[in-house]
Amino acid sequence: MNKLISIGRIESKIFHVRGKKVMLDKDLAELYDVPTKQLTRQVRRNSERFPDDFMFKLTKDDILRCQIGTSRYGGRRYPPYVFTQEGVAMLSSVLNSRRAILVNIQIMRAFVSLRRVALTYAGLRRKIDDMEKKYDGRFAIVFQVIRKLLETSSVKSRRITGFKPI
Repeated sequence: MNKLISIGRIESKIFHVRGKKVMLDKDLAELYDVPTKQLTRQVRRNSERFPDDFMFKLTKDDILRCQIGTSRYGGRRYPPYVFTQEGVAMLSSVLNSRRAILVNIQIMRAFVSLRRVALTYAGLRRKIDDMEKKYDGRFAIVFQVIRKLLETSSVKSRRITGFKPI
């Protein structure tokens, strides 16, 4: 299973919408190897398991242009659902299959990996700020260069087709 779905592949399907890290129903259905229709049907049948902080439906404000999928009417008929980390965890109880459990394990690892990277970056920035306060002006140029490197190597918010950048 680890070779079938890499954490990098999963991380590329995690987006920021309304200030939350989420995954689209279409992408989750692809990972679980089920039709999107089946996934959304199971979610609707078990709606009490998915409060608003676990899953929500995108609105016209969230969608710039519907390029998420197609139907015979030209595009999706309904806005897609997006799932937070907690909602993805709940999906494994709704989709009762071995693959759903294994995919959820990989997805949780991807969310944790993203969180770890963000914490490491914030910690590094804090350490540099502390060092800059501690040392005198002789090292000012060194700190300027380090800051410039951090700015250029930081994870840039990529523009996602179909969503407003946050």
